[in-house]
Amino acid sequence: MAEAHQAVAFQFTITPEGIDLRLSYQALNQIYLSGVRSWKKRVSRIRNRVIKGVYPASPSSWLFVVIAILATMYMRSDPSMGLIAKIQQHLPLSLNVSLSTQGQTMLSALVFSTLLWLSLILALRFCLKLLLSYHQWMFEQHGRVSNTTKVWVTLLRLLSSRKPLLYSYQTSLPHLPVPAIRDTLNRYLETVRPLLTEPEFERMTKLGNQFESSLGNRLQRYLKLKALWATNYVSDWWEEFIYLRSRGPLMVNSNYYGMDFLYVTPTPLQAARAGNTIAALLMYRRKVNREELKPSRVPGTVIPLCAAQCERMFNTTRTPGEETDVLQHWQDSEFVAVYHKGRFFRLWVYRAGRLLCPREIEFQVQRILDETSPPQTGEEKLGALTAGDRVPWSHIRKQHFSSGINKRSLDAIERAAFFVTLDDEEQGMKGEDPVGNLDRYAKSLLHGKCYDRWFDKSFSIVIYKNGKSGLNAEHSWADAPTVAHLWEYTLATDAFQLGYTEDGHCKGEVDRSLPHPQRLHWDIPSEVEDQVHRSLAVAQVIADDVDCHVFPFRDFGKGRIKKLRVSPDGFIQISLQLAYYRDRGNFCLTYEASMTRLFREGRTETVRSCSNESSDFVKALERGETREQCRHLFKLASERHQNLYRMAMTGAGIDRHLFCLYVVSKYLGVESPFLKEVLSEPWRLSTSQTPVQQMELFDLKNHPDFVSLGGGFGPVADDGYGVSYIIVGEDMINFHVSSKRSCSDTDSHRFGAQISKALQDVMVLLTPDAKTSKPQSKKLL
Repeated sequence: MAEAHQAVAFQFTITPEGIDLRLSYQALNQIYLSGVRSWKKRVSRIRNRVIKGVYPASPSSWLFVVIAILATMYMRSDPSMGLIAKIQQHLPLSLNVSLSTQGQTMLSALVFSTLLWLSLILALRFCLKLLLSYHQWMFEQHGRVSNTTKVWVTLLRLLSSRKPLLYSYQTSLPHLPVPAIRDTLNRYLETVRPLLTEPEFERMTKLGNQFESSLGNRLQRYLKLKALWATNYVSDWWEEFIYLRSRGPLMVNSNYYGMDFLYVTPTPLQAARAGNTIAALLMYRRKVNREELKPSRVPGTVIPLCAAQCERMFNTTRTPGEETDVLQHWQDSEFVAVYHKGRFFRLWVYRAGRLLCPREIEFQVQRILDETSPPQTGEEKLGALTAGDRVPWSHIRKQHFSSGINKRSLDAIERAAFFVTLDDEEQGMKGEDPVGNLDRYAKSLLHGKCYDRWFDKSFSIVIYKNGKSGLNAEHSWADAPTVAHLWEYTLATDAFQLGYTEDGHCKGEVDRSLPHPQRLHWDIPSEVEDQVHRSLAVAQVIADDVDCHVFPFRDFGKGRIKKLRVSPDGFIQISLQLAYYRDRGNFCLTYEASMTRLFREGRTETVRSCSNESSDFVKALERGETREQCRHLFKLASERHQNLYRMAMTGAGIDRHLFCLYVVSKYLGVESPFLKEVLSEPWRLSTSQTPVQQMELFDLKNHPDFVSLGGGFGPVADDGYGVSYIIVGEDMINFHVSSKRSCSDTDSHRFGAQISKALQDVMVLLTPDAKTSKPQSKKLL
């Protein structure tokens, strides 16, 4: 209890002579400095609210307007056209008595100037919103920019010339539009055409027409009403019904992971790597809180993306409920939760209002690593509750973690900035089997031992014994690009900004008077232990079933693909269609995640990558058609894929619209055979590209080994594949493939080999100086 005694600011005893008061000036000083930090944050928030509230103008522009109005009045001109006199007539009587005529005129001029300034801000913001609603630029061919788009870019640059804060553009972003039902149905039927036989397609067409003529328009009216009222007609329902209402385990099924550098481990010391990583994450949090991060933009443009997902990045936990989970977010947290060898700790990262330096955090982490006390009864595998089904976890949490010591300890985990696991294993591409080790590394980050991660936290950091790191992220609060942005900053800051000493330790000095990290204490009854074992059993089955395969594709990268005047993403997606066809002998419904963050509170939309054009290309290549014919079909497939992606980004997607119509039908208590069938179709190939958003942080020319492995996720369908990829630099693409071992038709390693072969064959086909021999189409067994 030494920490508790140190935290007491004063003590008193009652004696016959009176009250004996003993003050701890050191503790009072700590309290004072923490209060100063809190007030600084409050002042900073108020300041930022003012700055972003008047964007794209500036607070100082008010003074410019006032001076301009007063100057014109001094020249005996009335810029208000009589409004200043009107304002003066309506001033309160008390002001008429206390102010001279000149003073009343000055006050009226100030009121008019302020109203004029606010009107100009609203006008500028409206103009900015109109400009950001223009999306035709995305559909124009590269190098053939229309005059309209040129004017649009110029105006957008003028209105965005001031340095914006992280959330400056939020109120200027347009709302996500609701597509017309007929357009959505036409696009849907076009995407399922290559997957259905002629009778099946006619049946779906009939169902779609019946839906439009009967129930569809009624549901659409409700959806348009919501779009007028809500900021985004999709996002809140998507978060609730796709994520928070899911009663199955988060582990593997929802959470995803991110990996460390492929070739480099900046330090072999576990505590040092933890010190720099935690410090870098907290530096990022400080930038988010102060809104100092630059708003994310469409690559190569000035067009901003919605930053709303950053708001719940830290100090956030998903808490289980009977029917739906709840995302709880706290304004601030001065500690992180740490797990090591079955024990939970609270690690304070601030002292006297000051963020601990990396060396001090390393010192504290080393204290945890050196701690030899055993886990308490029921403590070691407690995290399995977050890995199992949600309803049992909800019941146990309500019954046994709602009061007393268990609630205090659980609060320490849930209110922490984030969760840290100090893993006692070594991971990474090492040893005689580097590819196999990468597969084990992926599985470790995806599920670990099923009890040594806290899957409810917004994200958990894993630091391995050999200094390798990674993260596991909960999906409901944000999508992968937001977490990837955080992780890019963390890796770059760790390696290039903070750095390490020659012996691998963090830089900086240590205050050895820092209080020890606090052990969290529990009172775990047998009923809780029984549920822990049941949850662990459920999680273990899922973990044993998932098959992960991670491999770097080094034959070529986006450099060679771009020389062919082809979109790298389109090249990879069409190659994935070829790989799947060779692997399974047919085509399947394919999911590619696209963002809708051009709109306020936008999240994702589905690009249905299996199209008529891509399937025609694959069939032609496998039939052995001529090189010219295959190239022509590939060009059509690539253009079609790019158009599908652009439509998804600009609010003309298919699946989110149909999903929201389905939700409305459920609220109204009506059934739609068409919607029910559409939303029950399995995504046997689920894909996602991890974007590289901050290449300026990584000097790959001078440090080519500092390449990221990206991250991955579990398979969506029991008989399908999950494929994540990251295009790194000019010459590498890293792939993460997942499937279920329980399905005899899928094999992650086999599909990984098919992906590599498909990429090579498509490149041979498209390369002008390649040999005229036909690409091989034989299946890989």
